[in-house]
Amino acid sequence: MIEKTRIYGNPNIGSFIFTNDKVALLPPDVPEKIISTVKEVLNVPIITCKIYDTSLIGIFTTGNNNAIMLPKHFLAPDEEKEISNGLRENGIDLEVITIEAPRNALGNLLLINDKAALVSPLLGKEVAKFLSEKLGVEAKIGTIATSPLVGSLAVVTNKGLLVTPLATDEEVEALSEFFGVVADVCTVNRGSPFLKSGLVANVYGALVGEETTGPELMRIQAILFQ
Repeated sequence: MIEKTRIYGNPNIGSFIFTNDKVALLPPDVPEKIISTVKEVLNVPIITCKIYDTSLIGIFTTGNNNAIMLPKHFLAPDEEKEISNGLRENGIDLEVITIEAPRNALGNLLLINDKAALVSPLLGKEVAKFLSEKLGVEAKIGTIATSPLVGSLAVVTNKGLLVTPLATDEEVEALSEFFGVVADVCTVNRGSPFLKSGLVANVYGALVGEETTGPELMRIQAILFQ
């Protein structure tokens, strides 16, 4: 299932949501109607929270089905605790891990599924090593279309990978092999190459920004849910 939506009137919904195949994190002031839509489309329980006292959960959070990763620097203890408590209350077996990193925008700088993690050079080899150990994935430093914003320019699940059209055919093929899923290029929100900003997906469904076009929806459906 794929559904169009806005959050705070904004089609860049990926800035505000994190999901894997077990849970989704949303800001607490999102309307109940949108929370219900997210729960139905992604087929996971919802935990409401803030990161750095902001609604930008998708920018600061990443992870896979083994753990949720949060930046350690200046993170309020009650924010981490709120997520951990929510997981426990919902009976979800998922670790919450804080990571020492030179940058805090983990969602923009990491691309992760249950097989692999592509790590921005802005984060460095120590972060790649940490992810490999904690998440049980193959981790390597890399860019997409020469950009270090690897988490912004692609969206990956355990079924498929969508990559910015700025990437070369060789890059897309290499990423497909690395993550162990089918891959292709795509845009969201009427041509934006920053896929994460307008797409939130797991193996069950996807939410896209309201400006996403019919052809973009067809490409998302074909790659993530074929």
